[in-house]
Amino acid sequence: MHLAQLNIGRLKHDPDDPRLHVFMDALDKMNAVAERMPGFVWRYTDDSGNATATQVSHNPRVIINMSVWEDAPSLENFVWKTVHERFYSRRAAWFEPYGKPHLVMWWVPEGHRPTVNEGLMRLATLQAGGPGKKAFGWESLSDATLWREKSCA
Repeated sequence: MHLAQLNIGRLKHDPDDPRLHVFMDALDKMNAVAERMPGFVWRYTDDSGNATATQVSHNPRVIINMSVWEDAPSLENFVWKTVHERFYSRRAAWFEPYGKPHLVMWWVPEGHRPTVNEGLMRLATLQAGGPGKKAFGWESLSDATLWREKSCA
């Protein structure tokens, strides 16, 4: 089994706003780092080359990312041991507080590429009932510990 993740966020400004320039310009570089990481399997992309053109809400500032990794340590290493961590630490400059879980993970069979709808359904499951077998966060992964140090619970 591989680990899928979907992350959703609401930008503070429109994607072309100069206040988001640093974040938007870094997306391709960040995705390239992810794709070179050991354990990376796949990431969802749309016509934008990332996932920013995919509308999942009536609010055009809501964006997603979704990827599949061989295991939790592989994803965790990307999130917390690369340049990604520096951007994560600046998220308050670019994203509004979401007010409910915005990251969901779930296990998928090797070779499966989840759809956006599948990811959104998993997120809704987590938001409605908390972590379980079908949808969970970092706290459910026994082999992931760095998230605790970064206070992202």
